Amino acid sequence: MDFHGFVRVAAAVPSLRVADCSHNADGVLRLLKRAESEQVVVVVFPELSLTGYTCADLFHQTVLQRSALNALEKVVEEGSSVFSGLAVVGFPMAVDDRLFNCAAVFHAGRIFGIIPKSFLPNYKEFYEERWFAPGANLPTRPIEILGQKVLFGPNQLFEAIDVPGLIVGVEICEDLWVPVPPSSLQALQGATVLLNLSASNEVLGKAAYRRQLVSSQSGRCLAGYVYVSCGVDESTTDVTFGGHCLIAENGTILKESERFQRKESLLIADVDIERLSIERQRTNSFGACRPSLVGSTNFGAFVRVPFTLDRQGSPLPLYRQVDAHPFVPRGQEQLRERCEEIFHSQMTGLARRLTHLGDTPVTIGISGGLDSTLALLVATKAHDALKRPRTRIHAFTMPGFGTSTRTLNNARALMKHLDVTAEEIDIRGLCLEEMRLVGHRPFGIDLTKLTVDELTARLGQIQAAQCQDLAFENVQTRVRTNLLMNRGFMVGTGDVSELALGWCTYGGDHMSMYNPNVSIPKTLVKFLVRWAAENEFEGEARKTLLDIVATTISPELLPAGVDGQTIQDTEFTIGPYELHDFFLFHFLRYGAPPEKILFLAEHAKFDRKYSPDDIRRWLRVFIERFFGNQFKRSCLPDGPKVGTISLSPRSDWRMPSDAQATAWLEWAEKQDISVEHEEKKKTIRI
Repeated sequence: MDFHGFVRVAAAVPSLRVADCSHNADGVLRLLKRAESEQVVVVVFPELSLTGYTCADLFHQTVLQRSALNALEKVVEEGSSVFSGLAVVGFPMAVDDRLFNCAAVFHAGRIFGIIPKSFLPNYKEFYEERWFAPGANLPTRPIEILGQKVLFGPNQLFEAIDVPGLIVGVEICEDLWVPVPPSSLQALQGATVLLNLSASNEVLGKAAYRRQLVSSQSGRCLAGYVYVSCGVDESTTDVTFGGHCLIAENGTILKESERFQRKESLLIADVDIERLSIERQRTNSFGACRPSLVGSTNFGAFVRVPFTLDRQGSPLPLYRQVDAHPFVPRGQEQLRERCEEIFHSQMTGLARRLTHLGDTPVTIGISGGLDSTLALLVATKAHDALKRPRTRIHAFTMPGFGTSTRTLNNARALMKHLDVTAEEIDIRGLCLEEMRLVGHRPFGIDLTKLTVDELTARLGQIQAAQCQDLAFENVQTRVRTNLLMNRGFMVGTGDVSELALGWCTYGGDHMSMYNPNVSIPKTLVKFLVRWAAENEFEGEARKTLLDIVATTISPELLPAGVDGQTIQDTEFTIGPYELHDFFLFHFLRYGAPPEKILFLAEHAKFDRKYSPDDIRRWLRVFIERFFGNQFKRSCLPDGPKVGTISLSPRSDWRMPSDAQATAWLEWAEKQDISVEHEEKKKTIRI
């Protein structure tokens, strides 16, 4: 069964009676049974969960120690019949006349290892050194417990031999708070899922710090991190406990429990082991830390203890949210902060280039579409920051044979409202002369004696289904680029989604002298313009911007209809941008294979409803176009990396222009996925 690299983990807080180990074992078994029903494969319980953390001097009572061992035997033996995964519980254990705060790792009736707590807090409300010995400098060695030969010591990892990449490391509470946590060393030795059995009490502000600590450690370790803390049933003689549970992955909190629950709880999430592996491969500084950090500690090499999970059955729906729009932030405050940061990054990049060039006039083409609108907004902010008049921005709208009345009016209004120097150039005559010079007959029309108006009239009679002429489209966009470059420092407008799909004309809108939009995906461009309209402008300017957002996305290079409206719909031709941006994010950011991208897409909630066949068809289009258009990305103009990805050959992405997509399309061949829009593939703009 293909689980696409996901491993289901859980943090469990059972009901507790302080020092009643038999009762506590029953609570652990109940949650193990529940975890099995949810297909959890790794579950961790709180620190000293079989006795209770707050037993104090009772820890030195032989009765409590013996009861804890009996409880451990019960959960290991009976747990094998109710839970098929790997489980970790906390208990006290005496070894060589010293008592240790331990974690027992067990699976299928066998104890795989005992991990002692490395660092003991003995300050403020904590007195652990009164009862326990530290495990930080202990050599790992075999001991006998409950009739089993088991490794005892801190430097152990637990590797699932039948789940690629699943290697579990265990630390206990305070271990996370020290400057170099054991989990850091565990991650450098290969651990991908880190578990923390904790008894962190609740004081003002501690929950936020705990959350930050878990998130940061998962990010530094490029790992999943499962944190579980004692619940409200612990003794409240001097402190209280809230049962705070957190599951993080590479710096992001996947799930967080509600604190102070008065019932047992199970927090579940799916950790993407495959994604973490790719991140570690890319982040070469991660591996470079291994010899220096591990070699400078007393932990030494870690022992890997193998086990087999033997997962069966079909996976349940994911226990994590799959964002349909990974480039677009959620939440109003986050949206506002993200937009301000993006605008400042774009503006700063362009302003720095303009400072270097001196008082050079800036040219920019305004189509009335999203991309050129965003670029113009950035250019105006850059001039404002440099205290240069906006009139130094020479904005050109250049209507051609496919320009619609709506976009032309919006372009005119936008330039007016932003107080830039505006100029309008009808490029139809230049395009007519260009086509005559190269001997092109657009749509079979003889241009020898036609005027511009006569050609426009003839084009208006062409049926939409007949409108396929690459040379006709490319002449227009290259004429526009030539005009802009010959009049000043040309600011580009194209976005990263168009570059990924090759939806641009080589030497036309593909080129500029600096492009602030070069790493902005289309879904984010649309959002940014809407955000600017709603937060930065008012009156007629806002009205114009919102109308631009609502306009059909189109290059407007084919003849406009008789009603002056465009007949060219980009998303109908090459697919919805929200899907392509989703594909791009997971393909480029995480190196996800097509099967996994499909799996994730089926769990995402898009603005529009797509059938599985729709998603598969457009994913094939994405892969074919991405591989077929690398030559355009190999020579991109300068522009700032703003988000998590970039296709610049000087930044994130270096790829041979003649690479084959065969291996990436094998899934489609197996499923007999054909591209229904075969004729539309001919409209690829080169």
